[in-house]
Amino acid sequence: MGPTIELVLIRFIWQYDPFFTPTPSIFASVPSMSEEQARSTEKLPGGTSTPDELTSNSKAANIYNNYSNCQFNNIGHIANANFGDVNHDTTRVASGSAKTEAEALSSSELEAILTPITDASYTRNRKISPPDSDCFPRTREGVIQGISDWVDSPVLFNPNTPHVLWMHGYVGCGKSSISQAVSQKYGGKGRLLASFFFYRNSGDRSRMVRFAVTLANQMMAAVPATKSFYKAAVEADATLLTRGTSLSIQMERLVYQPFVAAVKRGVIFKTLLQGPFLVVVDGLDECEDKPEVREFVEHLLDFFKRHPSTPLRFFITSRVERHIKECLNVPGVRLDDLVAHGSDDDILTFLETSFAHQVERDAVLAAEVQSIGSSGQWPTPDDLKTLVHHIGGSFIFASVLFKYIVEPSSDGLTPITRLPLALNMNPGLDGLYVFTLARSQRLHHFSDVISTLALLFEPLSITAITDLLGLKLFEVLHILVNLQSIIHIPGTDERPVTFCHTSLRDFLTTESRSGRFFAPPSHHLYLSYRCSLVQDKTEAENAAALYGLGNGGEHFERFARLPPFLQGLFHETVDALYALILARSQSILYFFDVLWTVALLFEPLPIPGIAELTGLTASTVSEVLDSLEVIIHISSNDSLVSFRHPSLYDYLTTESRSGRFFAAPSFHRHLFYRCLTLRDEQRPETAAVAYSLAHRRKHLSFFSSSEQDQLTASPSPQSLDAFYTFTLSKAQDLPHFSNIISTIASLIIPLSIVGIAELLSIEASDVVQVLVTIRAIIHSPVNSGLPVTICHESLRDFLTTESRSRRFFILPSSQLQLAYSCFTLKLGGLLIKAKTASAATQYSEKYFSDHWTKYHSAASSDGLFADLEQLPYQTLSYHLFSFTRAFFTLDRGNMHRPTSQHAFQNFARCAEFLVYALECDPAEEDELQGTDWLNINFGVLGMKMHTYGTHRFEVRREEATALQGIVDRMLTAMLKAKLLNLEEGREPVNRDTFVLDKRISHWTPMDSIYIFDWISGRVEAEVKLTGPDVPCDLLLGYQQYQRQGFVRSRVTLKTFSTLGADRT
Repeated sequence: MGPTIELVLIRFIWQYDPFFTPTPSIFASVPSMSEEQARSTEKLPGGTSTPDELTSNSKAANIYNNYSNCQFNNIGHIANANFGDVNHDTTRVASGSAKTEAEALSSSELEAILTPITDASYTRNRKISPPDSDCFPRTREGVIQGISDWVDSPVLFNPNTPHVLWMHGYVGCGKSSISQAVSQKYGGKGRLLASFFFYRNSGDRSRMVRFAVTLANQMMAAVPATKSFYKAAVEADATLLTRGTSLSIQMERLVYQPFVAAVKRGVIFKTLLQGPFLVVVDGLDECEDKPEVREFVEHLLDFFKRHPSTPLRFFITSRVERHIKECLNVPGVRLDDLVAHGSDDDILTFLETSFAHQVERDAVLAAEVQSIGSSGQWPTPDDLKTLVHHIGGSFIFASVLFKYIVEPSSDGLTPITRLPLALNMNPGLDGLYVFTLARSQRLHHFSDVISTLALLFEPLSITAITDLLGLKLFEVLHILVNLQSIIHIPGTDERPVTFCHTSLRDFLTTESRSGRFFAPPSHHLYLSYRCSLVQDKTEAENAAALYGLGNGGEHFERFARLPPFLQGLFHETVDALYALILARSQSILYFFDVLWTVALLFEPLPIPGIAELTGLTASTVSEVLDSLEVIIHISSNDSLVSFRHPSLYDYLTTESRSGRFFAAPSFHRHLFYRCLTLRDEQRPETAAVAYSLAHRRKHLSFFSSSEQDQLTASPSPQSLDAFYTFTLSKAQDLPHFSNIISTIASLIIPLSIVGIAELLSIEASDVVQVLVTIRAIIHSPVNSGLPVTICHESLRDFLTTESRSRRFFILPSSQLQLAYSCFTLKLGGLLIKAKTASAATQYSEKYFSDHWTKYHSAASSDGLFADLEQLPYQTLSYHLFSFTRAFFTLDRGNMHRPTSQHAFQNFARCAEFLVYALECDPAEEDELQGTDWLNINFGVLGMKMHTYGTHRFEVRREEATALQGIVDRMLTAMLKAKLLNLEEGREPVNRDTFVLDKRISHWTPMDSIYIFDWISGRVEAEVKLTGPDVPCDLLLGYQQYQRQGFVRSRVTLKTFSTLGADRT
């Protein structure tokens, strides 16, 4: 090629590759060049600008720029240009150059600064620094050629060719062998910039911490011209070599920028004519620093996006792990599945060559081959074809199988006699399996992992196995990597792990063959336990959880079918499994009733029979049993419910093992009473009725002798009383038990769980807790919006008859409690004026008066005040309720005798309740703020008063003074709230009648204040007329009348002695 063609080529390369800058000596003045050629040369880019990425540090950028301003050497022909040593890409610089040899930093000094990993490259001693991998001669040639074509494709002419090739495949498929072969090939060509072979659990070789400096060190050895650029970068930023510097910064400043600068200088031009440089990164999945792996890949791809013409390729191999796949399975990366290149021809070549070589070097084997008359070829072509079929494309399995056949061992067999075993495979490879498994048997969790692989009903991925067994990913991988010759480890953690040959499963499940590696069938129990556990601990439905959901019961069934002598003593595992499964379901409504019923039945019942016996619905029973399908079996023929294994009965009936799930013998009482209930209700013949007739006396046998005598001699009602007492006693210590029971029994129409909770101002969960415990006698629907009902009306009779229910007797004051609860909801509805009312509020508005009437008809005035004190709430609604109820009792007076011994004190207490209501802090009741309640009339508040009435009081002076004090507090509160003008509203005390222009039923609390004020003044005036120790006999009356078409009401107060003159 003449000078003109070379210059044209340089111009062409320069035009499309902005990083290409040949050595300045190429463009020195050439005597033979014409003036036009000289002018053309002067117009060529001078390479005086640095790449954008090098300007991030001004000092480093200046140093890089200095290297582009070198002096030109005079040459007569381009062929005379000095390109340096082709093998080392060095350039001898003239004496006038920017840097002299004396100034150069020695390689040893640079290496001391870098501290690279010396055994990470392809030149390492593979015997002591694995992987010890290499391609067998005449194999993988097509794969390597394909990689070479990609590497050698010029960046200039192939702009769409990705800079990165990611080859993936399962463990043992030959990725590291390919990497080794490619590294050796391009190392020999002088175009291997660097190589790094990651290896799991090998210190910094399994980390990213020294990855960048190791690549930089190898790069300086491959391209010495990068040393100066590296030194400049370190001098500009001394923190580059510290562990605190990010990987992306290290790769940019120590690897990419120095290489780009060397390309720009043009000192590696001759080498680049052969093609781009190459970096090999093998086993990226074996790096433990997953975030840094992602950072490395993302930054690498970003670099090539910014500098698409950089003559550099990256060849990366790994398994398909998620964090790698997410980064590399993107545009701009070439993907290659090594498994797709699997070739039986390569396996056959390997076997033919290996066996032939073994026969050549082993005289004894050669003699044996001759003696069997195999026509000089051993194994025969048919034997080789069979071996290739067994191997299934796995080079590592082929290598191990070959070594198993030819290498000496302690079994006394020769290669000739061992070959038929390998051909037979099952059980011919038992020796190979023992030898290989022994390599991992001392690792933690080895037995669990191997037994799990052998007993799984379907293959799982490494991730799923890790989740299922509760191990860490590296623990499982550490075991499997040592077994990769017999177990197929996929290229991704999401693909299933399989055996290289099915004979391995037969080996592991046959104790006489596998010995210490035997996968015992009792391991099914552990797998069942793990299946249940992974379902609880996994939020999302991953592969392990889905496997557990579909196969946990089958694993337990396999264990349950084993003869007792094979099940062994597995109490700890069984107990843990049972506790786990039961705990997962214990929150289901009526869980314990269903579980304990199934446990203590003397013969199995179908689901409808269990439902009838327990007083539940069939759907409720099914819900509980479905959640326990792993340990409870429902026959497909007759739907009978039973335990899958008798050990569950032992577990549930042994308190020391089952704890809170213990089915105590006392639960037989519950079953006995349920049997009696079925008998007494005279239901039609069903499975549950038949069971109750046949087995109730067996349940009775768990009672004491005296109890048995009493129950068998008692008539049916007494039996029910005992049943009710027993059932209620189980819940009597629960919060709000008495209020809940008395409310359910006293309600006029049933309410739902939510309605009961709202009525009693308690949590719905408290109601549920009580109802779950007494569900045998009170029906609580699964839907919390449906009403709670009593299973049998006899329970209401029992609760309201003190001689029968005793401590569970519902007192009449429970009606007052219900009236108060209804009043509170009713008052809240009146004040809030809600658009929609809840079921409890609607109930309160409709039935408040009924509950009050039931209480009032049975209680005295004195009893009312005592019962009011028992109400638990001291709030505005409480005080207003107490005031209205006490005021209502004034309607029950008698003019012939004092209403009661404490009549006037009760009258004063009624006024005091109103004072408390006025003084109540409204901030404590957000729903009842304000004073609107003062203007609600008595009729709306549920007070059905008569149109007339009288009350006779005996009042002493100190009592009158006390009433006046209460009224003063009342008026003070009114004045404070700016609700009263005493000058206008107060009646003179010398009048004996107080008139209101409204019906009595329309009186309001505000009217009551004026009435109390007038009465207190009149009482004080009357008492002053008597002696200090003489009681004043007063008669208080009220009356509703009509005058001139208007209905009015009046209150009168006179001494009893003057009553005769005014009777008319």
